[in-house]
Amino acid sequence: MPPHPALPDILVPDLKLVFVGYNPSLPAARTGHYYAGKQNSFYALLYRHGLTPALLTPWEDRTLPKYGIGVTDLCPIPTAQAGMLPLGVLRAGREALREKLLRHQPRLVCFNGLGVYRAYFGQPPAGLRLQSDLIGTSQVFVVPSTSPANNGMMKKREAAFGELARLVGWS
Repeated sequence: MPPHPALPDILVPDLKLVFVGYNPSLPAARTGHYYAGKQNSFYALLYRHGLTPALLTPWEDRTLPKYGIGVTDLCPIPTAQAGMLPLGVLRAGREALREKLLRHQPRLVCFNGLGVYRAYFGQPPAGLRLQSDLIGTSQVFVVPSTSPANNGMMKKREAAFGELARLVGWS
């Protein structure tokens, strides 16, 4: 048995937006809450761009559906870095993710990082923006990862979250 259980998906029908991460970080797995790393900018970006009316903490992640937002991961296995995941886990994760997204049919699926998009679709995205791909009827968007390992992308991250909020009509 892994040292930390997988995080439960935060998915319900009729969501406007579902964020897809690569896999849980070790802090997220330890706490049982998405984006729980001290330096992860996920919740601050949601708030700054009007996707949530208040600055949430990771311990409030289960409240995201009341704002039309869901969260899941491509792979359930926590690691210090996404590159540590076995290839077989990625393949299994793609199919499981597709089934979840088809079942819940959010309006928009946002891949939280270029790497998670590439792992799912097998190719790099066409930029940090709305993609031409669909998952069922769901549109697909890509933002730079909110992981602190990716902090050199803050300007691009802010711009992408701003565009995402405009697209879903929250700002």
